[in-house]
Amino acid sequence: MKKLFAILSLGLIIVGCNTTTNEAYTITGNAKGVHNGMRVRLAKIDEKGQQVIKDSAIVMEEKFTIKGTVEEPGIHFLSIDGNRGNVIFMLENSPINIELNKDIPMESEVTGSTSNESYKAFQKGMEKYREEGNTIMSEFRALGKEEATEKRDSIKKALDNLRERQAAYPLSFVQDNSDNYFALNLIGLESNRPNYDVVAYKKAFESFPSELQNSNKGKEVKEILDKKYEDFQKIAHLEVGNMAPKFEAPTPDGKMASLDDMRGKVTIIDFWAAWCGPCRRENPNVVKVYEKYHDKGLEIIGVSLDGKQARQQDPKKAWLEAIAKDKLTWNHVSSLMYFNDPVAKLYNITSIPATYILDSEGKIIAKNLRGPALEQKISELLN
Repeated sequence: MKKLFAILSLGLIIVGCNTTTNEAYTITGNAKGVHNGMRVRLAKIDEKGQQVIKDSAIVMEEKFTIKGTVEEPGIHFLSIDGNRGNVIFMLENSPINIELNKDIPMESEVTGSTSNESYKAFQKGMEKYREEGNTIMSEFRALGKEEATEKRDSIKKALDNLRERQAAYPLSFVQDNSDNYFALNLIGLESNRPNYDVVAYKKAFESFPSELQNSNKGKEVKEILDKKYEDFQKIAHLEVGNMAPKFEAPTPDGKMASLDDMRGKVTIIDFWAAWCGPCRRENPNVVKVYEKYHDKGLEIIGVSLDGKQARQQDPKKAWLEAIAKDKLTWNHVSSLMYFNDPVAKLYNITSIPATYILDSEGKIIAKNLRGPALEQKISELLN
């Protein structure tokens, strides 16, 4: 639940749509409740991702003014000494007014910047997801200690669906708004998120007008996309629809097991570890799926990323104890090399839990499914 709220409360920082014909900007601020002599600071993000001060002004009689120029619209931050938080807004060469909320800077009202209107429009779209998430969580809290298994499952499915739609929103927005700085900057910002669809974002970028592609922001985004695409090409064989790479690895008793041993069966390759809390919490669900569908043709091969490191001095013991305690009665392999495990490297595993779901021919059908989504996919394949 906490992870969902983290996703829903993201304040996406993005660039607005149109450049202006003005040669300079003038920020006029109304700072109600801010004492005389307090300094307001204007900052931006540098190439290293660090916030750097660009200018500042002194508040007098609850007002301040900052003047300057920018080459093109860009995200900036306004802060008040002694107050936490920032006003996040699009700065462009135009007259800009800021009605400062000193208690909640993020709720300050910014007007006069065309590009900032685009930023606000996108945030309004994001707010719909936050509101929907709050409604779903209210239903969850209303259950209290009531068991209500069916209702809880329904809420979990609603949350999963919300996550999927929220995650897809930025790409959809870029595809529908391929003529403005706002969408251009969003491409770069989303590149830091897991499961970034570089192919789709690259295609969207290439549909932007040449003047945007050749702008400073456009060149920066292109560099990000080119690097991401180069990395993607190295693991493209792991995409859904391709045959899963074959492997062989040691079992707990020292013998060797291979993916070919599962041929002819729907198979889950489950990357996990005894030390991985989220993995252990997901194990009961995997056990449930295995017990329900094993007789219908489901196999699981667990690939453990246990290995000697700070938290494990005896990784094999921890591995075996976790298998027994969690009642994982399927196939298990591990080289006990932590993330240097050869199978983990073959499948580009950088975090766990992680899963690959294969059909009976060994083709990758889905990846990283958990909870109801995992059971639903296995049900589709076997029923």
